Amino acid sequence: MTRLLILMTVLLLCLLPALSCAELAGTVSDDYEPMYTFAEPYGFRLGGAFGFWDMQNAVYMDFLDDHFNSLTCTNETKAYSLLDQNACRRSEDGMPRMNFTNADKMIAWCREHGKGVRGHVLVWDAVMQYPWFFHEGYDEKKPFADPEVNRARLASYIDQVITHFEEKFPGVIYCWDVVNEAIGDSASDWRADDPRHIRIVRDGRPNFFQAYVGDDYVEYAFLCARNTVDRLGKDIRLFYNDYNMFMKEKRSAAAALAESIRSYDPDGRPLIDGIGMQGYLGGYGVQEGCLEDHLITDVKETIALFSSMGLEVQITEMAVRNFDKSKAELHADFYGRLFSEVFMQANSGESRPLTAVCIWGLVDAPEGKQDYVYKMNSPYGCFLSTKYEIKTCFDRVYHVLKGE
Repeated sequence: MTRLLILMTVLLLCLLPALSCAELAGTVSDDYEPMYTFAEPYGFRLGGAFGFWDMQNAVYMDFLDDHFNSLTCTNETKAYSLLDQNACRRSEDGMPRMNFTNADKMIAWCREHGKGVRGHVLVWDAVMQYPWFFHEGYDEKKPFADPEVNRARLASYIDQVITHFEEKFPGVIYCWDVVNEAIGDSASDWRADDPRHIRIVRDGRPNFFQAYVGDDYVEYAFLCARNTVDRLGKDIRLFYNDYNMFMKEKRSAAAALAESIRSYDPDGRPLIDGIGMQGYLGGYGVQEGCLEDHLITDVKETIALFSSMGLEVQITEMAVRNFDKSKAELHADFYGRLFSEVFMQANSGESRPLTAVCIWGLVDAPEGKQDYVYKMNSPYGCFLSTKYEIKTCFDRVYHVLKGE
């Protein structure tokens, strides 16, 4: 009788709805071989992301160490994290000064664990944290500095940042997102005569780079970055990065922007190496628009477009969103198809344009907590549960890459 009860209990557990059986696969990353090793034969790095405080989470950092060979600092290598306003005001040459303390600790961890790093990001117009950068004396109470001054500051900032990390951690940062999210979302964001669709406003406020550095600030930033990379004699790849690149209008604008960057250098040097597609797929905070077949086609077509232009492509901040707990199996299937039908197929020929797939949606957001992370990564769209357990979507991608 006892044996019969045990057997019935086991059968009932297996018949339960997709709560544990469909959601969870292994429980810890030690149940798997390093997943990035299965991506290597297809010619792309497999990436993840972490912030400074994540370094205190041993389970998460072990997961990154086990399965990814490209890492991105979420915020710590951005200007608003690096710039030191007081040091800028005291600088004898008037050029910007940075505090690299937290970023250095993160890059040092990556070096110690043999991880390449995507540098993210040198120029981004979401500058609410540092509008003072564009003012005389780095002081918001004073007038805006002349464009010539701001261009000199920008050139110095880019040169100092690339140089610092390359000299202190040679070869660890293998590419930089030179400019992030410069393309607007609607016609009111850009000039009607600009095929690049460069933002003149963001959320109703001016794009300070466009207004106070120049309408060519994107091209100019790439010129500055290329000058530094060439001076250092390094092969650090230079990318333009943006979201919604799989949407036709935005990818057309990005193609026009890439051509403009290419033709900007009077010496004819190739200033841009590739395009970064952030890869947030699905509705922003809602299930509508998630896990739709056209998304797979859209991403595939976008990679093909940029590849036809001779550009590398990287998926830089991927999150396959899912806000419906009952769709765990469908989500896993979608994730597996994205790798098998798009990423692995993109590099199946002689040309291998896809050089990295970097996933930011790694840990589920808490259910019902509808904050920024919830909307961006979703509560049921990530590789790990909120308890850092391996989920079925990770397991599916793992076995797809392994060829099983």
